[in-house]
Amino acid sequence: MVTNHHKNIATFIHLSTFARFIFPFGNIIAPLVLWITNKEKSDFVDTHGKQAINFQFSILLYVIIIGTLCIPFFAFSLFNHLDILDFNYFSDISIKVNSPSPLFYICGTFTLLAILGFILEIVFIINASLKARDGEDYKYPFTIEFIK
Repeated sequence: MVTNHHKNIATFIHLSTFARFIFPFGNIIAPLVLWITNKEKSDFVDTHGKQAINFQFSILLYVIIIGTLCIPFFAFSLFNHLDILDFNYFSDISIKVNSPSPLFYICGTFTLLAILGFILEIVFIINASLKARDGEDYKYPFTIEFIK
């Protein structure tokens, strides 16, 4: 039987992922601490804790992948026009407004993907919190099960 106390704990586990706005990696540390201290109290709390932590680890993995993909494009665009033998490099800087680089479109796409992912993450966390408050199970989309 799921009590109101168990519902509140599960809800706080999901909402504790917003601790990342207070301290680094708070989105992983806070729910992990809440889950470890309360997982024996109820299967409901255990299930929601695992879901929240798995989702945060999945998001971290996706951010690392997107960031790793952006680094070569950023480095290439940064060093593309750099000539080591040209000591008067800053004397003839020109900006082409008519034709942006294809790298601009690639990095812009990755940036939009990251922003969309951030918005979806917030929506999924709020949805999971509401489901936990109502005593329902919730499975985050796009989640890799690291903890089973």
